[in-house]
Amino acid sequence: MRQKLFIPGPTEVVDDVLGAMASPMIGHRSTAYANLQQSCETKLKKLLNTTGRVFLFTSSSTGVMEGAIRNCVARRALNTLNGEFSRRWHEIAKSCGVEADTLEVEPGQAITPELVDAALAEGARRGQPYDALCLTYNETSTGILSPVPEIAKLVRASYPEVLILVDAVSCMAGVEIATDAWGLDVCLAGVQKCFALPPGLTVASVSARALERARTIPYRGYYFDFVEMEKFAARNNTPATPSISHLYALDRQMDRMFAEGLANRYARHLAMAEHCRAWGRRRFALYGDERYLSPTVTHITNTRGFDFGALNKELGKRGATVSDGYGPFKGKTFRIGHMGDLTLADCEWLTAQIDDILGLK
Repeated sequence: MRQKLFIPGPTEVVDDVLGAMASPMIGHRSTAYANLQQSCETKLKKLLNTTGRVFLFTSSSTGVMEGAIRNCVARRALNTLNGEFSRRWHEIAKSCGVEADTLEVEPGQAITPELVDAALAEGARRGQPYDALCLTYNETSTGILSPVPEIAKLVRASYPEVLILVDAVSCMAGVEIATDAWGLDVCLAGVQKCFALPPGLTVASVSARALERARTIPYRGYYFDFVEMEKFAARNNTPATPSISHLYALDRQMDRMFAEGLANRYARHLAMAEHCRAWGRRRFALYGDERYLSPTVTHITNTRGFDFGALNKELGKRGATVSDGYGPFKGKTFRIGHMGDLTLADCEWLTAQIDDILGLK
């Protein structure tokens, strides 16, 4: 039975988009390919509200996070941690030999402008100023959306030398992102979540500031070298062979997004979130600071102590699956992903099924 995925990714992919991946192959140095990449980039710029470059990487998001670290940190990075996935920024920096510190809050809390201001100021005070700030917009492990617009405004006004690197993996295409207005330097996401495409492609907006910084850094790596990417992107191409099938699917899905209307798409994500939150409060308890709840994944505390594996097994028989808690939350919480092409009716059906399985009234 085909499973409807109510998990934080990968997400359900509609047949029309899957069919686009079966388009006949073309040479990646051909005019036909250049036209396809140009079409994708033009549509992504509209989605991300940017006039800057949007790169296409045949990679998971983690690879492009590493690329952002290697290309954009000349002195020292401040990595913000509020869950298991945001921790990856720091792990990547350490593995690349990049000087970095952490600003960490308890899981379930958001990174706030006040915390960032204090940390950046402290770095300057002790003579170790930061030149890059790494943020996770939507922390998938806790269901928390940090206030990136407000943080970026603070950084642009008070710390102009600091580049802002944003992991928007589990919210891009599910919430509005105003790349240029906010002053983001790198904003990246894999397409297997709110884009509702198969995994394997990551998109990243990269500012002129970020490219300027990259040109000053001698050891940027090879596969994720922003300077080399820009040379090829200027002629609608990539240095290495791209996943052409993914670009066909992305191009088709972007048309579907615009046909729905971006404002309608964001409103649909919020409506799904509000339904799941209301149900979670009524049946269990929500996890985390309710001022910053995610519009794409709802994190619920298992206050009833039910057997999550047994629930998911029964849900599977009915054609759906949800996610256990991640890392230290395993067995203690569960997560409902409501992103991509899922609808409010899908979420209403899911919660009714869980009610039925657990005998909740």
